Amino acid sequence: MRDSGRRYRAARRDGAGEDRSEVRAAVARFLVMGFAALLLVTTPVAFWILEQAERHALNNARNATQRLADFAIGPLVTEQLFAGDPAAIQGLDNRIAPWLDRGNVLRIKVWDSTGRVVYSDVNALIGNEYALPDWGEALLAGGEGTATVENQDELENEFESTAGELVEVYVRSMAATGEPLIFEAYYDDDDVRAEQAAVLRDVAPAILLALAVLQLAQLIPAVRLARRIQADQAVRRRLLQRSLEASDLERRRIARDLHDEVIQDLAGLSYAMEAEEMRSSPGQRALLTQAHLILQDNVKTLRAMTAELYPINLEKLGLPAAMNRLADPLRQAGIHVTLRGENAEDLSRESSAMFYRVAREALANVLKHAGADSVELSLENVNDATVLQIRDDGRGFDPGHGAPEAHLGMQIMKDTIEDAGGSLAVVSAPGEGTVVEARLASGDAHFKGRVSPRT
Repeated sequence: MRDSGRRYRAARRDGAGEDRSEVRAAVARFLVMGFAALLLVTTPVAFWILEQAERHALNNARNATQRLADFAIGPLVTEQLFAGDPAAIQGLDNRIAPWLDRGNVLRIKVWDSTGRVVYSDVNALIGNEYALPDWGEALLAGGEGTATVENQDELENEFESTAGELVEVYVRSMAATGEPLIFEAYYDDDDVRAEQAAVLRDVAPAILLALAVLQLAQLIPAVRLARRIQADQAVRRRLLQRSLEASDLERRRIARDLHDEVIQDLAGLSYAMEAEEMRSSPGQRALLTQAHLILQDNVKTLRAMTAELYPINLEKLGLPAAMNRLADPLRQAGIHVTLRGENAEDLSRESSAMFYRVAREALANVLKHAGADSVELSLENVNDATVLQIRDDGRGFDPGHGAPEAHLGMQIMKDTIEDAGGSLAVVSAPGEGTVVEARLASGDAHFKGRVSPRT
């Protein structure tokens, strides 16, 4: 009793530890998925923030350029400047020198409506003519200015082509003479990138904090749900375990009662009838002989039923040897039987009983219905699971038309094994034999050694 109590407490501790481990694993999977979702959400949000910050910085650059064009440069674009007067050019150079010296502006160009550069801080460009782009006419007609960040590789960018990405701004302004002008300015993109980084630094913590709080808020009910599921599964396992133990106990009781009482009484009656048969008259002997044979057949049937109710071989010999005994009727019928696999000495009694019943049902079907020449039984440990496989080369059947009546017992076994957390599959096809595979988690099974193939 003390040993049983220790085993029970150890099983409870192992089950509790397994439940906690499964809860931790479920929480870890939830956190990993949450982190992945966080990345999926924050990555496009970060790009959106950068895009908005760039747009904001470009709008600021366009507004600053518009003010520079309207109030600092436009009033100085006079007839003399259009004529290329050096004094007018020098006056405009002096006016924009502070912006160029501070580095706010890298290049300035002023275009008239014909595409001629009427002014630039690079004197070599003054007087050059270039074809206006399509949007140039719309801008001269009062359209909105543009600001972009890009590499400068046009013909008129020979002095900016090596500077990399620049902020290029086009705005419309008016000369002192009233003629519309296109004012072009270039800025270093460092200011735009700095503003992007600043906005991202300011906004990202709030977004990440909100998402983290949401994740934690979901984590608490997720943990509770995982624990509730684990508790329900534990209760189900305990109920199944108790039902199996009760079934096994009842089988033993019935087998013991049949063996100790009914079979013994019938055996005694058989001996008495045999003695009476020898002393009877010739007229009664035939009747007693027939009754004696019927009684012997019934005793054999009851003994077979007792063996099925409680397989003594399984307790004494172990699962592989017991399955080898199950195959004896097939060998006697001329069917070649091969048993291979691993020793299951430490497989739990309940698991061994399940595998034994599956093997018994499958081999009985092979003997009665398959018409097979050979059968192979294998017991192996595969990916933390114990797998029993029975393969025959018989006539098979079409699973699409449902399992034949001979496999109804296998369906019952399938339901029982699935309730225990395992699986049972029957694969067959007409003319291609049948494969029965039972699988149970081997958390309580440790395999030692090898079982030599038996035929």
